[in-house]
Amino acid sequence: MPIFDLIVIGTGSAGATVAKAAREAGKKVAIIDKLSFGGTCSQRGCDPKKVLVGAAEIIARSEQMSGKGISGSSSIDWPDLMRFKKTFTDPVPKQTEIKFADLDIHAFHGAATFISANTIRVGDDELEASHIVIATGQRPKPLGIPGEELLIDSTGFLELAELPREIIMVGGGYIAFEFAHIAARAGAKVTIIHQGKRPLEGFDTDLVKLLVKAMEAIGIQIILEANVTAIEGKENNLTVRYTHQGKSHSISAKLVVHAAGRVADVAELDLEKAGVDVGKKGVTVNEYLQSVSNPVIYACGDVADKGLPLTPMASYEGSIVADNILNGNRKTYQDNPVPSAVFTIPTLASVGLTEEQAKSQGRNVKVTFQETADWYISRRINEPFAAFKTLVDADTNLIVGAHLLGSGSDEVINLFTLAMKHRISAKDLGDTLLAYPTHGSDLKSMLPI
Repeated sequence: MPIFDLIVIGTGSAGATVAKAAREAGKKVAIIDKLSFGGTCSQRGCDPKKVLVGAAEIIARSEQMSGKGISGSSSIDWPDLMRFKKTFTDPVPKQTEIKFADLDIHAFHGAATFISANTIRVGDDELEASHIVIATGQRPKPLGIPGEELLIDSTGFLELAELPREIIMVGGGYIAFEFAHIAARAGAKVTIIHQGKRPLEGFDTDLVKLLVKAMEAIGIQIILEANVTAIEGKENNLTVRYTHQGKSHSISAKLVVHAAGRVADVAELDLEKAGVDVGKKGVTVNEYLQSVSNPVIYACGDVADKGLPLTPMASYEGSIVADNILNGNRKTYQDNPVPSAVFTIPTLASVGLTEEQAKSQGRNVKVTFQETADWYISRRINEPFAAFKTLVDADTNLIVGAHLLGSGSDEVINLFTLAMKHRISAKDLGDTLLAYPTHGSDLKSMLPI
């Protein structure tokens, strides 16, 4: 039986970070993945999605500027766009394997299964290690409804050879919203069915309402407080049955996409054989990202029960785990401000507390909210929906939350994050001279100074 200092399960941002650091420290390292090497973000998530978003942005901008200096029409050639996307995703597995080989990291393909507290089986191999890191990410949440197998997930959407003309998104989170915008700009009729009272529950209520208006303006239908009860039919001819306001309804489409949330991908690991506790969000870990029930095991990235399911967080958590394994538990998970963005058109971005969270905590905050479609930075591209909301502590003048809707929001939110992390006051941030006219130059107008 091969014996290693470290076994890492998962080759995404979190797992690769741990494996690389341990190998560079002279440890004997093995890494395992049941999927193609390189992780979700680079092949099945953020990176390829953003390629498609880029094309949708061009179509949106062209339509917004029609009659204002731009004439003619543009359209998305889906097969061409997918071929372009593949130039980013196809090289990833081979490049990742080469990097592991160059570092002398032992790579294994297949599903990992625990045999004991520190032993794993993958295929015909049994591996033992002093430490094991679980970095398997997430998978679509089982819905438990008839016909669930007829759904495709986000991975399937990003591999579509052709885009169907009628699409239903089950769920109202960021995956549904982003894919809806891409599909609608590519000419599809899109319906979102969401069981909650409002979509994008983790984001600011007022900005989400405005984003919904932007989506409805381009023909996306959003049905809220609806429970999908079954999927029926066959490929390219599907019917979604759901209940809404006490009545049963049905809607037909060529394609139905699972966008109703994700769960930790641990079902195949047999974690009970390793004595690893798992909670609702994922592997239960302490402040060192170490399993609370098996000290040999650490977990990081989306599979752990701390942090947000974001790629930068996965790399950050991987660096913590690597340091703690190599040097003893000395680094702890710090709850720093972490920005997130929904790559719709317009983009929605957020960092820190929402207004609801600030009120529930009893914080004394100054809230500034304004729609900004009439600001120069929006008018120059004829952007019809844009807004911001900022929250500033009334006692310290420190920014505790920022929420942006509009083009450039995904970049400007980073300036707010920087200010929050380094405790730059709203006044000092607003007094900073920034290049004009840019999205960043509007910062001063977003702050109560």
